Amino acid sequence: MTSAAPLPPTLHRDMHQFVQYLRLERGLAEPTIEAYQHDVRTFAEYLASQQITSFASVTLASARQFFVVLAEAGIGPSSRARYLSSIKHLYRFLVGLGRSTVDVTEALDQPRSRRHLPEALSVEDMTAMLDAIDTSTPYGMRDRAMLETMYACGLRASETLGLRQRDILADIDLVRVFGKGSKERLVPIGRSALQWIERYRHEARGHLIRSADTDDILFLNHRGKALSRMGLWKIITHAAAMAGLSKHVHPHMFRHSFATHLLEGGADLRAVQEMLGHADISTTQIYTHVDRAYIKEVHTLFHPRSRS
Repeated sequence: MTSAAPLPPTLHRDMHQFVQYLRLERGLAEPTIEAYQHDVRTFAEYLASQQITSFASVTLASARQFFVVLAEAGIGPSSRARYLSSIKHLYRFLVGLGRSTVDVTEALDQPRSRRHLPEALSVEDMTAMLDAIDTSTPYGMRDRAMLETMYACGLRASETLGLRQRDILADIDLVRVFGKGSKERLVPIGRSALQWIERYRHEARGHLIRSADTDDILFLNHRGKALSRMGLWKIITHAAAMAGLSKHVHPHMFRHSFATHLLEGGADLRAVQEMLGHADISTTQIYTHVDRAYIKEVHTLFHPRSRS
């Protein structure tokens, strides 16, 4: 994409004056100026390779193609975003001088990082983790009830730690959850989790109370207060180790597993969206990619012609 040949005069002039503007009028640090200069020169060299001799004559299509070329060259989203920022500053400078009547960068989308598929535990691994917890102590009974609830309801760590006893609506098999922005939602809870909550409340929670000032928090730490995120992380890490799982298991993996297992079982995407508390269904749709991966795996394993 880059070339050793001199730039066309107009591209060279505008780039040189832009750099001088950054140095003399903006007073930017030299490393910052060098970064701007590198990005703008790369853009200018690309334009020259396409027989485009001025920044003013760049079309939206050619500007977009420049970012396609960057991506194909292995330039990551964050670096492409830096290129876009540099070129935006260039066009503001040129429009201000009257050298360009249009800022072509206004219609360019910000490069986005590729979304990573959420990692979920298998049903077998989740069961092994829950069964590995030693429930012979009050802390173990609390841990089992807490992790059962996280998995049963797809709760975030903060939602789990903020649960109060009054939020467990056992008579109608629902849990009242306060999510991001204190937005309230009602989530179904299965009988297994409810049974462990009841056992914990009747047999263990009383042993963890240190004063009347518990604020009705359901899952208490050794001081009779709400558990911290670090405390929850340690509990999950220990359970995973006791189950013999080699992968790194973190609290949000319970939420991922909840959504993935529901979709694998045929649950409606909108229903899963409501249970997770996602404002936008596009956030929930990432789990359909996990589901498709599962479907492909099933096809590979069981279709008689899939491996021929």
